[in-house]
Amino acid sequence: MSSGSAIRGSRIGSSPMRPDERSEPAPRREVTYFCAADHELVVRFAADVEPPDTWDCTRCGQPAGLDRANPPGKSRTEPYKSHLAYVKERRSDADGEAILAEALAKVRRRRGE
Repeated sequence: MSSGSAIRGSRIGSSPMRPDERSEPAPRREVTYFCAADHELVVRFAADVEPPDTWDCTRCGQPAGLDRANPPGKSRTEPYKSHLAYVKERRSDADGEAILAEALAKVRRRRGE
């Protein structure tokens, strides 16, 4: 009878502790970013990749830049919008009146009015 494990003979963390002798890890470089809250984060990129100018801070979520003396400002969060606010962005008042009239006509037909 099996114990219910789909993967037998393995466990978490059972990989070798050192890299494979037959291969070398890809060359990397570390890039340091700074946010307005004085957080410093180090991100590793492949050596042949151009790092982005900004990166989201992993501690506070604000944008972080490459210049310690001049970090990017805090990002502006958009206020919560209701479903109705999004609908009003897409449709005019005249469109709303037409849709309402159509829906009322359907209801009246169903009721036999």
